[in-house]
Amino acid sequence: MKKEYRVRKNEEFAQIISEKHSVSNSSFVVYYSNRKQEHARVGISVSKKLGDAVDRNRIKRQVREMIRSLIGFEQCPKDLIVIVRKGYLEKAFTDNKNDLEKAIKKAIIEKYE
Repeated sequence: MKKEYRVRKNEEFAQIISEKHSVSNSSFVVYYSNRKQEHARVGISVSKKLGDAVDRNRIKRQVREMIRSLIGFEQCPKDLIVIVRKGYLEKAFTDNKNDLEKAIKKAIIEKYE
């Protein structure tokens, strides 16, 4: 995932989360808001409760790969913040990817239904 497709500043994370639009399941919480740029952006947050720095970085790499294969940044109408929950550690990569896909689809389509 390219750096221009990431939310990196704390103020941007706070702004998206403060809009209080979210979707959750056992592995993820996805906050979303309408995108502010010509392409969507995604921020990933992993708590220290999920492991040390090595484990958290591995989880972030996995989630970035999931997101890269799930959404087209030019077509996606939302900016997303993905918060990884403890349930992530108990599931396989494919199960987590399915959970993330369902959450993202629900976040993107929810406004239009």
